Amino acid sequence: MSLWEALVLGIVQGLTEFLPISSSAHVRVVGEFLPTGADPGAAFTAIIQIGTELAVVLYFRREVVAIARGWWRSAWHAEHSSEGRMGWLIIAGSIPIVVLGLIFTDAIETHLRNLYITAAMLIVFGLILWWADTRAAQRLTLRDLSVRDGVLFGFAQALALVPGVSRSGGTITAGLLMGYTREAAARYSFLLAMPAVFGSGLYELATSLGDPGSVPGWIPTMTAGLTAFAVGYVVIIAFLKIVSTYSYRPFVFYRLGLGALGLVLLAAGAISPL
Repeated sequence: MSLWEALVLGIVQGLTEFLPISSSAHVRVVGEFLPTGADPGAAFTAIIQIGTELAVVLYFRREVVAIARGWWRSAWHAEHSSEGRMGWLIIAGSIPIVVLGLIFTDAIETHLRNLYITAAMLIVFGLILWWADTRAAQRLTLRDLSVRDGVLFGFAQALALVPGVSRSGGTITAGLLMGYTREAAARYSFLLAMPAVFGSGLYELATSLGDPGSVPGWIPTMTAGLTAFAVGYVVIIAFLKIVSTYSYRPFVFYRLGLGALGLVLLAAGAISPL
């Protein structure tokens, strides 16, 4: 992979990670149209997601520090606080994706990256997001978050192990169906993603050190990750402003259009499903 291809994929990752349109699907599809013309791989995708997640840490740094301190005091000094409770909820919500990710590792890295599946998931979960957004009561905030809801958010996030579902799309859809506001669902989606993304990215990074062929070159991979960090930080700011004012309908239409285009290109033989 050349550096300019890495820059393109880093921009794509940064633009799409926090939007409910599936960053892994975009990296997978765009990779088909680059000169290398191949899937950059699950390891590459997971590693460059570390860049976008560092953008989350930077943007939410005060909340992250407060949650970490609150959880530490809750765990070791039995001090109860809303921040400590949020820390426990994030841990509980992270369990589903960790367990399912380990169980289905082989499928995630091979069969589930089939572009027919990706295109279908873009369409199906786009329609579910549309339905959820139109029915959303939007009365609950993060202060109302229960253990049950935190775990349900976690199972929704785990659906993103399938490219095309979208980590933020899955958790936001679940939040809307449970009655949370768009902004509350989006903010919890960002916070909940941190353990999963860092865990997956660092695991793939450690594994790739013993198998350099699993990534398309270390310099391009790091370049893509740094680019994703810079672009992702800007996207977070814009996205939170958008969801507090507008509906998710434009993202739904985008998902439906991209999924349909993918199916047409696959049917025409313009891109390869595997």
